[in-house]
Amino acid sequence: MAFTQRLAIHFRDIQTNPPPLCYAEPEDPGKSMIHWIGWIEGPQDTPYAGGKFRLIIDFPADFPFKPPVIHFITPVFHPNISVKGDI
Repeated sequence: MAFTQRLAIHFRDIQTNPPPLCYAEPEDPGKSMIHWIGWIEGPQDTPYAGGKFRLIIDFPADFPFKPPVIHFITPVFHPNISVKGDI
């Protein structure tokens, strides 16, 4: 299965069964399934509560054998996220 077909399946699954506190979608699904945008909402009772963190997700051609590259647009203080937003 081509990785773009796999990404289309993941997108349909996200639309049908959205995970709590986050969402992601292709930036331009008619043009490319490789570049996605998304957000994560801070869970209650955590330092991130009330926050909404935007991110960019880029999928490599050998997905799912290699992970996507994720970059936070919204500044977030977290030990696994650089000041530039890289994970």
